[in-house]
Amino acid sequence: MTTMIRKQIYLEPAQNAQLKRLAHESGVSEAELVRQAIDAYLRSLHQLRLNSVVWEAERAFIEQLVAMEPVEGGRTWARDHLYDR
Repeated sequence: MTTMIRKQIYLEPAQNAQLKRLAHESGVSEAELVRQAIDAYLRSLHQLRLNSVVWEAERAFIEQLVAMEPVEGGRTWARDHLYDR
């Protein structure tokens, strides 16, 4: 078993009631549910950061395309050609 560090937190009464209910229904301790919630939150933050990096790369790519000279002869298609009718 890994070493645990004790933390003390304050909950709203409704949060406390829901935590107790979930712990009882799932058969795990309240502390385990709190640890799982923290892990899920940290994963979501990590995913947001990854998404941000990807979108920044995409934005840089689009800006690079916009900065390019127009294609000689222009485009040979109309926007309506992109959609099936």
